[in-house]
Amino acid sequence: MSTQTRAGKILATACALLASHFLLCYASSGMACAQQLDTNQILQKINAAVRARLDGIQGYTDFEQYVVYRNGDETHPAAEMRVKTTYNRDTGKSYQIQSASGSTLIRDLLLNAILQNEKQVNEPGIREGAWITTGNYKMTVKPGGIVPMDGRNCVALTLEPRRRAPYLLYGTLWVDARDGSIVRIEGTGSKSSSIFSGPTTMMRQYVIVNGFAQASHARAEADGSLFGRTVVTIDYSDYQIQPRQAH
Repeated sequence: MSTQTRAGKILATACALLASHFLLCYASSGMACAQQLDTNQILQKINAAVRARLDGIQGYTDFEQYVVYRNGDETHPAAEMRVKTTYNRDTGKSYQIQSASGSTLIRDLLLNAILQNEKQVNEPGIREGAWITTGNYKMTVKPGGIVPMDGRNCVALTLEPRRRAPYLLYGTLWVDARDGSIVRIEGTGSKSSSIFSGPTTMMRQYVIVNGFAQASHARAEADGSLFGRTVVTIDYSDYQIQPRQAH
């Protein structure tokens, strides 16, 4: 092989490698842009799902079973309460106690306080500050792509509250990859509540009812100066949803 031929082959190989490098850089840049575009779309879907629920539901009723466990014993409830919840878009939430058992002190000072807090948070003009939207949270999509969660294909996001409030969490949100509806949220309250003196760890699962994400199960765990280590679980059932009439 002549020197000229070898030089030509070396030059051709170098050009091919250089071209491959530029193509790889271009593809990587395109993937980064696509990922950023996907993130924006996910955030838009989350906001849209929350707005659709607000615009689509005039009210609902459901039954909620509250159970309190203490001191690491999650076999024997310290107190229980079953309530009928009525939500109205214009007025907020109200509760009717259907049955109660266990410690009267825990029911009066803990469960009734939880219901009162829920009622206050859901008042018009206040509940907007608790919505899981980009207005209340900085949200960042976690790596890993689509992940299974509660039988659905989900996207996981980290949550950072834009302000400190007991009902805003530092934690993780899972949303349906298709429409952005909430599947699960869990984390630690950004501010101690009036019920528990220490940080409260919370989790809430959601199911689709009449096209809208509604809570199905919740759990809160905290240390309180009065009750010590305490776990509260809530199971939601028998939703009856009243759609909002189109104007």
